[in-house]
Amino acid sequence: MARVDVSQYQSFGQINDRLDELVSQVRDKDVSLERSLDLFDEAIALGSKAVSLVDATDFSPEEEARLADAGEAAEKGDEPAAGADAEPEPAADGQ
Repeated sequence: MARVDVSQYQSFGQINDRLDELVSQVRDKDVSLERSLDLFDEAIALGSKAVSLVDATDFSPEEEARLADAGEAAEKGDEPAAGADAEPEPAADGQ
């Protein structure tokens, strides 16, 4: 298997967009099994790139708490709370 070059994807948004494209292509009934496997290899490489981006990201304590809450909700099958994706509001006392 040849190594897939995913160096052009530098953000989660770019990776997510490309993964959406891959899913659409694989769902096409005219795509061969061989091509589908190539697309799968690319998706795996993109997933590894996303993990590398996460590992290199420094999250604030508030962001880590929100991510943990979202992960727990996903494990339970709950919907995220309203505004879970929004930036935290500054404290009323200016802190």
